[in-house]
Amino acid sequence: MTDNSDRPPADEPPERPSTSKEPPPAAHPEQINAIPVRHWGRWVSGVVVVALLVLLVYSFAQGDIDWDTVGSFIFDSRILSGLGHTVLISVLSMLMGLVLGIVFAVMRLSNNPVTGAVSWLYIWFFRGTPVYVQLLLWFNLALIFPILNLGFYKDQMVDVMTPFVVALLGLGLNEGAYMAEIVRAGIQSVDEGQTEASHALGMSSGKTMRRVVLPQAMRVIVPPTGNEFINLLKTSSLVSVVQYTDLLRAATNISATSFAVMEMLLVASFWYLTLTSVFSVGQYYVERYYARGSQRQLPPTPWQRIRSNLRFVSAGRGGASV
Repeated sequence: MTDNSDRPPADEPPERPSTSKEPPPAAHPEQINAIPVRHWGRWVSGVVVVALLVLLVYSFAQGDIDWDTVGSFIFDSRILSGLGHTVLISVLSMLMGLVLGIVFAVMRLSNNPVTGAVSWLYIWFFRGTPVYVQLLLWFNLALIFPILNLGFYKDQMVDVMTPFVVALLGLGLNEGAYMAEIVRAGIQSVDEGQTEASHALGMSSGKTMRRVVLPQAMRVIVPPTGNEFINLLKTSSLVSVVQYTDLLRAATNISATSFAVMEMLLVASFWYLTLTSVFSVGQYYVERYYARGSQRQLPPTPWQRIRSNLRFVSAGRGGASV
């Protein structure tokens, strides 16, 4: 008999010697030389803008302007004092306008018809009349109210309405009307479900406004508020008409004795540009802070933009290897 113990079972095929070979390694793809798209329109428009800028600078350089006088008065003590007064009155007026804006915005949105009507009248009057006229009204208030009598305080109106007080009231009350509309828009941008949920948790209307609504509304309130403050910095030059010694008033006083009218206006313009530039940078970072949570990726900082533009210029000079 034959021993079949070493044979494989009938249902299993016999093993065959392996004849397959390992696949050859995959060839590396050829290196791609990616050439960036040429944006010739950007270069042409950039050259045109730079040429116009150079032409403008050259025109002023050839004009009858004593640039030595401009440089000598840039850091004059009277100019710096006026600069400080401009920053002071602008910041205080903005704070006053912000507080009034929140109060009158809440009054405007309330269900009380009296507070809503008062808020509407306030906004209607101060938005409908020029700031220049409002400053003159406050400055000449003593013509119709010679004595200020509040019961607990009595004084001459001309002593009360100093140039500083007139400038603060004129700018602050006007700014409050605009801020009321900005705050109202920010409050209305918050979903009503937030308020309903807060009330369901037992929070009062005031606490809901402070802790839930206003923090979320800041994302909408901050950008126009920054623009309003920068505009207020420039509008503050109108307070010179009420004898408040701001930056423009200081420059005007110097030009009256030195007869360097254009030179002093250029000095004032230099400092106004400096102020608006500094506060614009601060506004950008405040907006970027409140944009957290509403954007997946925060916008780049100015330094990041500069580095990105430098990389774009360097990439435009030669091809980039990928």
